[in-house]
Amino acid sequence: MPDAVEDLIQILDLEPIEQNLFRGHSPDVSWQRVFGGQVIGQALVAAYRTVEDRICHSLHAYFIRPGDPKVPILYEVDRARDGKSFTTRRVVAIQHGKQIFNLAASFQIQEEGFEHQADMPDVPMPEDLKTESELREAVKDKLTPEIAAHFSRPRPIEIRPVDPQNYFDPEPMEPAQHVWFRAVKDVGTTESINQCVLAYASDMTLLDTCIRPHGVSWMQGKLQSASLDHAMWFHAPVRTSDWLLYAQDSPSASGSRGFNRGSIFTRDGRLVASVAQEGLIRYHGKKR
Repeated sequence: MPDAVEDLIQILDLEPIEQNLFRGHSPDVSWQRVFGGQVIGQALVAAYRTVEDRICHSLHAYFIRPGDPKVPILYEVDRARDGKSFTTRRVVAIQHGKQIFNLAASFQIQEEGFEHQADMPDVPMPEDLKTESELREAVKDKLTPEIAAHFSRPRPIEIRPVDPQNYFDPEPMEPAQHVWFRAVKDVGTTESINQCVLAYASDMTLLDTCIRPHGVSWMQGKLQSASLDHAMWFHAPVRTSDWLLYAQDSPSASGSRGFNRGSIFTRDGRLVASVAQEGLIRYHGKKR
């Protein structure tokens, strides 16, 4: 397990090839497209490489084309503005000569001011929930060899859902879910790398929220889904090796798109980040 986190840190450690230009690689997991959280994390790393003494407070991104995991991704940074308090960067990810993703991020000096936050939901603690290994063991006989290989590979982020959905015979559920997650190895105390790991993890379960009311699952082979955009706001310092609660809900689905929101809390109730995302959800089969 720890090696998976080291692999993630290496993936996020972009290669500088020219001023404002960086190269990133994808893990060899035999998947059809690049994981969206990887591109968000790498683009945020690229932006951070051009910023000094400031911390990201928000990012807004669009997924334009599927990423090809077999070739490197080029990240071109536009140093849009360096102000007294705020710094703005735009990052374009390129493959095969075309944009596949773009991101705008804003960074701020440390400042004091008013504070308030929403309360954390009252849910079971991660120690009271089934581990990923236990959940996988319960369904291993139903998995195809390809899915089984994907599920069994070491992962840098451990996830423990509070209310997991049955992927093989899904029943309609409320458009909300709560998931505990953490990096399986300490990534250190540097705030920038913890934010990049958090950005990576923020795309792992969010899109699933908007399909829960419809009694469908990607395991059925009839669901086409993909992230369309992604926004994050960082409210407080975070340690991704500690357990974090991801409280997610989906207020709306329409036009083959689902809208999802997420709030990320420390286990003692501190709201450290908010997330919003719209995703494509097309079902090529008979609906319930």
